Amino acid sequence: MTTDKKDVIRKKMLEHQSEAKVVRKIVLVISILLLLLIVLISGGGYLYIDSALKPVDAESKTLKKVDIPIGSSVTGIGETLQSHGIIKSAKVFKYYVKLKNEAGFMAGEYQLSPSMDVPEIVSRLKTGKVMAKASFKLTIPEGKQLEEIAAMMAKATKQKQEDVLNKLNNIEFIKTLMAKYPDILTEEILNSSVKYPLEGYLYPATYPFYKQNPSVEEMVTAMLNQTRKVVLAYSEESKKKNLSVHQLLTMASLVEEEATEKADRKTIASVFYNRMKKGMMLQTDPTVLYAQGKHKERVLYEDLEVDSPYNTYKNTGLPPGPIANSGKASIEASLEPEKTDYYYFLATSDGDVIFTKTLEEHNKEKAKHITSKK
Repeated sequence: MTTDKKDVIRKKMLEHQSEAKVVRKIVLVISILLLLLIVLISGGGYLYIDSALKPVDAESKTLKKVDIPIGSSVTGIGETLQSHGIIKSAKVFKYYVKLKNEAGFMAGEYQLSPSMDVPEIVSRLKTGKVMAKASFKLTIPEGKQLEEIAAMMAKATKQKQEDVLNKLNNIEFIKTLMAKYPDILTEEILNSSVKYPLEGYLYPATYPFYKQNPSVEEMVTAMLNQTRKVVLAYSEESKKKNLSVHQLLTMASLVEEEATEKADRKTIASVFYNRMKKGMMLQTDPTVLYAQGKHKERVLYEDLEVDSPYNTYKNTGLPPGPIANSGKASIEASLEPEKTDYYYFLATSDGDVIFTKTLEEHNKEKAKHITSKK
């Protein structure tokens, strides 16, 4: 009996071992098949994506007009491009844009070709590079204020300056722009003390437009795209300086308005920072003129009494917002001022700027270059 039991047990063990071998073989075969399937899917997916990023027809010489409306989403742009036969897949276009973290596409009428690959198309949409001749170009110089820019926009598009300015200050319009540019247009621009929310945010540059009469929104979008491009390039420096975009553009506008061709903007910025650090008022004349809405060659003592949060002869710290647009040089000076112990500066009639450390020194220079020439 004992021997028979042992034989039975041995037989069952052999059967289990045989079954286990079969199971292992089945598992191995399934694993290999799954692995092959994954490789095939991955490879096929890669080939599909790679193909979708390439031109629809590399040999095509056809140009197609594609209109990208203002406020178009990435999904909408992709579908428009696919419907015009410019790209193969709207979905691949969307995922490519998100993966590459691309943004700032510009509205407009583009002449695009099926011979372009996705990276080239993205580049054109970001830079507003169209293959048609611009209807006109609008040049916004450095140091211009919103009212002046509104006048330029109105003249270029044959609109009334009042209508353009009203649009630029329309609260609903401002909020749509804030939603589109949350990284540069923050709640700070809606402060009740701010004169014009978009003051200082319309970057000085030359802008080509491909419609005879673009809307105010189209023109402002082009300018804000450029502002964002410039300002966000200095995001790390702004963090180190503990400056918000609004504060940076405000400081830069003061530097811009005080600078002459001969002036060292970084030294001017150093005076402002030195005074703020010491709790002194900035006492910069352009803020007084901005508060009055005037343009004058010389500020009088009576002008300094204007009751306004922009009057830096009556209020410490920065004014509520920018007083003009500023260029790259003034922005950089605001982020990297010279290290000085100057607290005063004076612009002469020759365009030179004299920096001094004390009020006594400043008054001497003022008597020499300003008072004596009245």
